[in-house]
Amino acid sequence: MIRSVLVANRGEIARRVFRTCRDLGIRTVAVYSDADAEAPFVREADVAVHLPGNSAAETYLRGDLVLAAAKSAGADAIHPGYGFLSENADFARSVGEAGLTWIGPTPESIEAMGSKIRAKELMAAANVPILEVDPATATARDFPLLVKASAGGGGRGMRVVEKPADLERELAVARSEAESAFGDGTVFVEPYLPTARHVEVQVMADTHGTIWILGDRDCSIQRRHQKVVEEAPAPNLSDATREALHTAARNAAKAVDYVGAGTVEFLVASVPDGSEGGGSEQRPFFLEMNTRLQVEHPVTEQVFGVDLVAAQLTVAEGGALGEAPVGPTGHSVEVRLYAEDAADDWSPQTGLLRTFEVPEGVRSDSAVESGSVVSHFYDPMIAKVVAHGPDRRTAIRRLDDALRRTRLHGLVTNRDLLRAVLVDDAFVAGDVHTALLPERIDVWTAPTLTGDQRERLVLAGALAQARLASTTSRVQSRIPTAFRSVTSQPRVRRFLVGDEEVAVSYTGSIRGLVSDVAEVVSAEPDRVVLAVDGVTETYDVAIGPDWVDVDGPHGSLDLVPVPLFVDPADVVAEGSLLAPMPASVMSVAVEAGQKVAKGDTIVVLEAMKMQHTIAAPADGVVTELAATAGQQVESGAVLAVIETEEQE
Repeated sequence: MIRSVLVANRGEIARRVFRTCRDLGIRTVAVYSDADAEAPFVREADVAVHLPGNSAAETYLRGDLVLAAAKSAGADAIHPGYGFLSENADFARSVGEAGLTWIGPTPESIEAMGSKIRAKELMAAANVPILEVDPATATARDFPLLVKASAGGGGRGMRVVEKPADLERELAVARSEAESAFGDGTVFVEPYLPTARHVEVQVMADTHGTIWILGDRDCSIQRRHQKVVEEAPAPNLSDATREALHTAARNAAKAVDYVGAGTVEFLVASVPDGSEGGGSEQRPFFLEMNTRLQVEHPVTEQVFGVDLVAAQLTVAEGGALGEAPVGPTGHSVEVRLYAEDAADDWSPQTGLLRTFEVPEGVRSDSAVESGSVVSHFYDPMIAKVVAHGPDRRTAIRRLDDALRRTRLHGLVTNRDLLRAVLVDDAFVAGDVHTALLPERIDVWTAPTLTGDQRERLVLAGALAQARLASTTSRVQSRIPTAFRSVTSQPRVRRFLVGDEEVAVSYTGSIRGLVSDVAEVVSAEPDRVVLAVDGVTETYDVAIGPDWVDVDGPHGSLDLVPVPLFVDPADVVAEGSLLAPMPASVMSVAVEAGQKVAKGDTIVVLEAMKMQHTIAAPADGVVTELAATAGQQVESGAVLAVIETEEQE
C-alpha cells in the first residue's frame, strides 16, 4: 500500500497529484529548486525537500537528488508528473532498485517508446502507418520537413525546415535545444503536414491485462508545435477514423506490454480516396507514444468522470482497473494560459503575477496564485483552464466567459489570443489543423478592445486613483482631488499600457468627478461605476505604488502611471540591443569594435528552455558589448550597442 508519494516535478502538475493524494489519504512530498522556494506547490505538500540550484539540470533532472530526497522524507513511491524525469527509463529503474514504487509504466516500456525513432520502428512492424524521411537523401520536393527530438516533447528540439539550404542549420539548433532540455541531442526528420490534425488517444492499463481506451482528444491548435487548446472528444472525426485510432492505440499498448497511463499521438491527414469524384478520406499516422500523464488529461477526466491520477495509483499498487468508465459524456475544452507575448513572437514573460483569480464554474489547474513569481528557468505555462458542457458549443462559451472574467495582472499573457481562438468561426465549427494558429496569428493577436472601451478602462483607473488620493490626503480631505477654482480646466492623467502612452482627462468639482468619456455614477478606490448611453458598467480597480489594475465588462488593463519627470539614468543609448526577457546568455557571437551586417547574430539567449537569437537590426559597428556567455540578464538589460552610419 502506498502511504507517501514524492512528486518529482513542480508547478501545476505537482499540485494536481497532491490533490488526489489528499483525497486518498496519502502523505505528500515536494522537491523544489531555489527559484521555486515560495511556490504554491511547495507550501501545499506535507513536507518538502530543497534541491539546490535553479536550472532543471541542477535540480528536477537530477535523479540522484530526487531519490535521496525520497529517502530522507520517508516517501515510499515516486510520481514523475510529466516532463523532466517522467520518461527516463534509467530513473524509473533506479526507483525500483531503491525499493520504492514507481507510479508509471515499466522501464522497458519507456525505453521502447522513449525513442521516437525506435517507436516508429515498432509501429511499422505492427503495420501502423508512420511518417519518415531520410535527411541524407531528401530532395527539394520532400520539403517542408519537420526536425524533431527523439527524446522529450513540448516543442523543444523541433524545427520546421522550408528549404534544403536551411536543413543543416536547423538540425544543429534542434540538437542543441534537445540536449539542453532532455540531455539527449538525437533528432530525426519526417514530412511536415501543416494542415493535418493532431489527435491523440488516452490509454490506461493494469498488470492484469486490462486496457482502457478513454476516447480521443484534438490538440491541433499549437504554437511552435506546443499545444495551446485541447478538447475531448475530437470533433468531426468519422466513425471509421475514430475506430482506427482507438484500435491502433490499443495495439501500441499491447506491443510494449504497457502498464499505467499513456497517450498515443497521431496526425490525421486528409488524403485522396482514389474515387473518380476526387474525394478524400481521413488517414491517421503514428507520431509517438507519451509514456506518462499528459498535460491535457483533464479534458478526458471530465468527459469520462474518472480521476486518472487515482487510476495510476491503483495500478502502481498492483490493483485491477475493472470495467472501463462509460463515456464520453458531453464535451470538454482546455486552454493553456502562458506568461508570454503572442504578438511579440511568443516572447516569455517573467516577474510578479500581482493577481490571478479564476471564477467558479470551471476547472483551473494552476502553477501560481496571486503574488507568485514566474521564473525564466522553466516552462511559461501558468495554468490550465478547463470547461465542460453537455455539448461542444456550451463548453466553448463557458470557457470563453471564464477567461473574460478571470482577474489576471502583472504579466503579459496569451489570454486574449485564447479568447480569439474560442470565438473563431473555424474553431467553433471544428475545422482545425496544426497550421491554423500560424494562419490566424494576425487576427488572433489584434487588439480586442475598441478605442472607447479602452478609454473607459483608463478613465476608471484614473478616477479610482484620484479618489484614493482624496481619501488619504491629510489636508482638505473633503475637497475632491483635482478641484480647482477654475473648474473648467481638466486634470490629465497619463499611463503606459504596454509600450504605449495613453491619456485621459476629467474635472473635479465640489459635486464630484466629471468626464466627457462617460457619466461618472460613482468612484471609489477599488470600484468605479460609469454609464454610457444609459448602460451602467462596473470596473474593479486595484492600486499599487507604481501600477493600477482595472477589470471591466469588456476586458482588463494594466496601467503604469507616467511620472512628470524622467530620470536621465533611465534613458539608454541609441542603438542599444536589450534583453527581451530575463534569460541566460548562451553565447556571444561578436566582439567589441567588430563590424556587423543587418541580421547577423549578436547574442543567443535561453529562457524557459527555448533559444532566442538577438540579431543586428542594421549594418554597423559593435561599440559596446555588455553580455558574456553564462551571464544571467534581466529584461531590458543592455546586451550590446551597435552604432550605424546614420548615427555617426
